[in-house]
Amino acid sequence: MPGTPVDTLGRPLRDLRVSVTDRCNFRCRYCMPREIFGADYPFLPREDLLTFEEITRLAGVFTGIGVRKVRLTGGEPLLRHDLVSLVAMLAAVPGIDDLTMTTNGALLARHAADLAAAGLHRVTVSLDSLDDAAFAAGNDSPVPVAQVLAGIEAAAAAGLTPVKINVVVRRGVNDGEVAALARRFKGTGHIVRFIEYMDVGHSNGWRLEHVVPAAQVVAAVGAEMPLEAVEANYPGEVARRFRYRDGSGEIGVVASVTLPFCGDCTRARLSADGKVFTCLFATAGHDLRALLRGGATDEEITAALTAIWQARTDRYSEIRSADTVGLPKVEMSYIGG
Repeated sequence: MPGTPVDTLGRPLRDLRVSVTDRCNFRCRYCMPREIFGADYPFLPREDLLTFEEITRLAGVFTGIGVRKVRLTGGEPLLRHDLVSLVAMLAAVPGIDDLTMTTNGALLARHAADLAAAGLHRVTVSLDSLDDAAFAAGNDSPVPVAQVLAGIEAAAAAGLTPVKINVVVRRGVNDGEVAALARRFKGTGHIVRFIEYMDVGHSNGWRLEHVVPAAQVVAAVGAEMPLEAVEANYPGEVARRFRYRDGSGEIGVVASVTLPFCGDCTRARLSADGKVFTCLFATAGHDLRALLRGGATDEEITAALTAIWQARTDRYSEIRSADTVGLPKVEMSYIGG
């Protein structure tokens, strides 16, 4: 069994995020604005998508060089037909200790029990507002907040816990709801994670003045519900943790802009058509589908992945500046969040 490779900055490979589709039923302004991702947008044709067997085979190769956590993403992963079957296949791969999924929650209530039965461990649900009007304005979808909340509760009932709720905070959009969102889930066992608005891709109109620093989020929540910092659960954990002093749970903040965590990043991303990316802000990936469909052995794919990771230099968030503005970064809906 090969050892775990480390990159040029000494970072091992531990986490794999697998995008199973580039399609989504939402059109969130910071990810897939409808004026770009409209009816004529050229989404990936079915034959270009990795099959479940190909994804499972690659997952086995990744675990062989150190991956222990696999997260299913999209687009919206629950739009991929029969995703439960893929979960069952991945759950049987030796070495995957944590099998999770990120979803917008719109379809979660109908699938949560089956996903849990198939072997999914946890879910993360995106929810940027509790107000239906603001929610609809943000994601350009008719799905009501209640439908997402029902998905969260179905996931909890199925044992997909702790459920994490991701909130992308944007100035002038939902920054006034920070305390309300924290309050809504305080004491439920769910963990709200407030995420700084990031310049992923190149079509979301990101500007620095739209970013609400994580420190302001912690202050806004703590002013009403006192908090104290908590140690990370494991090296490389993305969110900085804060627990309520009354013992009723915790929140997290993901501060990619103001407090970059590139130095501890252990994540690779696999696109739905089989390209591996070594950074969320990457401009290009490496084609693994060509190896798979070209007859490469697991050993040959392992060697290719090892070489890719050992050459990795990524630290975009640490060097974000005027020099990185306008780079043709891959869209988040394609690479997975």
